[in-house]
Amino acid sequence: MSNSNDLEKRIGKLAFEVTQNGATEPAFTGQYDNFFEKGIYVDIVSGQVLFSSLDKFNSGCGWPAFTKPVENRSVTHHDDSSYGMRRIEIRSKEANSHLGHVFNDGPRDKGGLRYCINSAALQFIPYKEMAEKGYGDYLELFDGEED
Repeated sequence: MSNSNDLEKRIGKLAFEVTQNGATEPAFTGQYDNFFEKGIYVDIVSGQVLFSSLDKFNSGCGWPAFTKPVENRSVTHHDDSSYGMRRIEIRSKEANSHLGHVFNDGPRDKGGLRYCINSAALQFIPYKEMAEKGYGDYLELFDGEED
């Protein structure tokens, strides 16, 4: 039991409930909902790279929205029929953290997907800190992007 207690202490109660128990943070309350700084978003549990600010958009849904993960293999898809709805749950591959859901109502010119993700499941790594925090390999994502 100490492992889950340690994890909850490290990431916080809300992040623990979201990632480990499939909870959903209230809409429009997450720190990354209306946040558009340059950088990457990683799994708060494992640090696995999941999403980039390059693929983030304002969907108006109340949660951070992305058109795609940095790498498709970084997330897994699961049928979710909870709450009388048919949805596709998204989990991180490495830690199996519940992240949110994917819908097919995203921007058509970017593939049409909307990854609706709980802020509590993510940790943002600013572009300027990526190398020092061990994510230097992902700096090339931003090649050609203006600061």
